[in-house]
Amino acid sequence: MGFLKIIYAFFCVVFLILFSGCLSSTPSNTYDTEISRNQTETKNYQGVDLTPIDQQQTRDIKGTPNINIESYRLQINGMVENPENFTYEQIKSYPNVSKVIDLNCVEGWSFTAKWTGIPLKTLFNETGVKDNATNVVFYSADGYSTSLKLDYLMDNNIILAYKINDVILPRDRGFPLQLVAESKYGYKWAKWITEIEITNQSYEGYWEKRGYSNSANVSGPSF
Repeated sequence: MGFLKIIYAFFCVVFLILFSGCLSSTPSNTYDTEISRNQTETKNYQGVDLTPIDQQQTRDIKGTPNINIESYRLQINGMVENPENFTYEQIKSYPNVSKVIDLNCVEGWSFTAKWTGIPLKTLFNETGVKDNATNVVFYSADGYSTSLKLDYLMDNNIILAYKINDVILPRDRGFPLQLVAESKYGYKWAKWITEIEITNQSYEGYWEKRGYSNSANVSGPSF
């Protein structure tokens, strides 16, 4: 029985890796020409070589959703004083932040990019966050979800990116917004974010319910 349990555990791990949220053997190659028109991608920033967008790997669970940016709203609700629905233009009107951050996948690949967007703390200052809130849940247009600790988001000035390498996010890369969860594995980097819920409850997202670590620290185990 002990041997059978080992074999079972081995195949469970193989299954999770094969169908992981960031598994991809091919780079992103569906660059949206309408979005990218008249933009120049940055290949080096402050002495750091950036991975070109067409060489970056990515993955989704249901294909790329088609988001109408005119009707798009980012909802922030839950344990906040003033729930808000932000338009894309409103989000871009706030002061932005740029960071060079590696996205690391549990499969072993990674890439380096310049991410530009709005700090979450800017939006949370607008809505107000209740004192006993501890966690933040991110919901995506494709049905994906994940969560992170509120303290982590605030202490690291985590941003919602709307540009990558100085180009507006391509649709398959998360347009209009992708979470830049630095120091976390790629399955925490939610794309196509439509809703953010502030809570004091723990939450397991799409891949966490399938065995992935909820802390997702790059320096730690993924399962």
